[in-house]
Amino acid sequence: MAQITDVYAWMQSSQILNVVMNVSPGDDGSHSFGPGITYVFHLTSRASPDITTTADVETRVICQFTANTSIQCWVTDPTSPTSPKPYKAYLAGDPSKATGAETADHLLKVFAGRRSDPQFANTAGLAAAVTHFKALAVGQTPDKAGCPTWLPGDQANALLLNDLGTGADAFAAANVMSIVVQIDTSLVKATSNGTITVWGATHAAP
Repeated sequence: MAQITDVYAWMQSSQILNVVMNVSPGDDGSHSFGPGITYVFHLTSRASPDITTTADVETRVICQFTANTSIQCWVTDPTSPTSPKPYKAYLAGDPSKATGAETADHLLKVFAGRRSDPQFANTAGLAAAVTHFKALAVGQTPDKAGCPTWLPGDQANALLLNDLGTGADAFAAANVMSIVVQIDTSLVKATSNGTITVWGATHAAP
């Protein structure tokens, strides 16, 4: 339940940010959220998507569970970390409902539960392409960058592309445990910063 498979983020509108952390790869239905792990979304409001500057401000969404049906989440306040209330928003409730749990002001909403793994991997097609590539590479020498120079034109390329295009999604029947957070950007965005970067982490609960 601490192993992250993917972290996703996208803007639903200019004001609403959605972030997702998926854990428990290949979940078989026997796992559940509990008090042993803390889940953290790191959301950084940045002046530039490419360069770290002193204007960058990180806000964290911290979530802890007592069970699948009971969650607490805090949105930290980086401007007053030592104040009596060092957070901008607090949520408690049952995140397993289809509608999730939500703060009274609707600025923070959380769903958590088992969902189909959204990742796609054609592992059989990739394995076939690797096998064919290795056969074509016998006795050949790559260029100085390690790139192949021996693929004999369209026929070999078509062979490899056919391998990669043939096969099924290996994750089609796989599940994960998802934590889905919808947050108003007023809780995250600093001044006129135009970019929000996202990464996720799991920690042993204190």
